[in-house]
Amino acid sequence: MIDEAELRRMSQHERMRLQRALAALDDPWAHADPRANRRRAVALVVIIGCCVALAAWTGVLAVTLPGFYRAGGWRGAWVGFDIALLAAFAATGWAAWRRRQVLIICLVVLATLLCCDAWFDVVLDAHTSGFWLSLLTALLVELPLAAMAMLGARRLLRQTTGESAGEFRG
Repeated sequence: MIDEAELRRMSQHERMRLQRALAALDDPWAHADPRANRRRAVALVVIIGCCVALAAWTGVLAVTLPGFYRAGGWRGAWVGFDIALLAAFAATGWAAWRRRQVLIICLVVLATLLCCDAWFDVVLDAHTSGFWLSLLTALLVELPLAAMAMLGARRLLRQTTGESAGEFRG
């Protein structure tokens, strides 16, 4: 066992080497299966490729899409989206009531849908008489609820993994 006196006799360089060695012992990825590392590398390459392709596609859409478009399935799209949002609220409520771990996923899905709803309401109501109501609803209801859901998911994730706020890296 190294005591404090021995640590003080070490040079700064030696202490840094020791610190890195100790950190490597606690690193869960340091001794990972090489196949798992390969799968992770492939997944990262796919994700990066998707980001590049989506950025290019978004640029193409920004230049080529018309500024105005009349859609025939408008009611179905909005009612369907609101049904999905209702289902997310219901699943979140059920998972919270039953104290299920899936609550973390439900909260993330709920937050995502709330942010999407706020975005589309505001953007699609721009230059209409409903814009200010959409903006207020987004700022006062949907986005605060989304933030609460994400903070709840983060708190539950930390509790589930047994990590304290100071030592969690994510």
